[in-house]
Amino acid sequence: MTVTASIIPCLWFDNTAQEAMNFYVSVFSGSPHHSQDSRIISVKHYEEGMKVPGMPEMKGKVLTGIFELAGQRFMALDGGLVFKFSEAVSFYVECDTQEELDYFWGKLSADPAAEQCGWLKDRYGLSWQIIPKVLAEYSSDPDPVKANRVINAMLDMKKIDITAIERAYQEP
Repeated sequence: MTVTASIIPCLWFDNTAQEAMNFYVSVFSGSPHHSQDSRIISVKHYEEGMKVPGMPEMKGKVLTGIFELAGQRFMALDGGLVFKFSEAVSFYVECDTQEELDYFWGKLSADPAAEQCGWLKDRYGLSWQIIPKVLAEYSSDPDPVKANRVINAMLDMKKIDITAIERAYQEP
């Protein structure tokens, strides 16, 4: 059997799906490395008379919105205060340079208390991991001493500092 299905994460917002989609697309469109393939594809709004159980009038809110960030499709919807984001799900952004890492960190981080080991939380409560490619490479080095130094250095950081990670890796 040939599988042709796609996996598209669906993000449930209280009533800010349109704002969030616009924000995320602007962040990824502004990145020098991820600017292609970041766009809003379609938005369908609740119409007069569409009822969401337990919710006030939803007319004009986002029923479904499809958007892409760096080529990855997402769906967004306004569904009310039923569900909240948690750290159990995060989006991993792999960065080549400190400049790129700093860019995403500066645009997405909205809760300094939630920052740890490259993880942050944005203004909508969604968790992101802003991680340099070298971290995965160095932390999986066959030399456990080098790998552990890199992991220990990362565990002391909020935003990842590539130079500090490289220093930890290269220590004698």
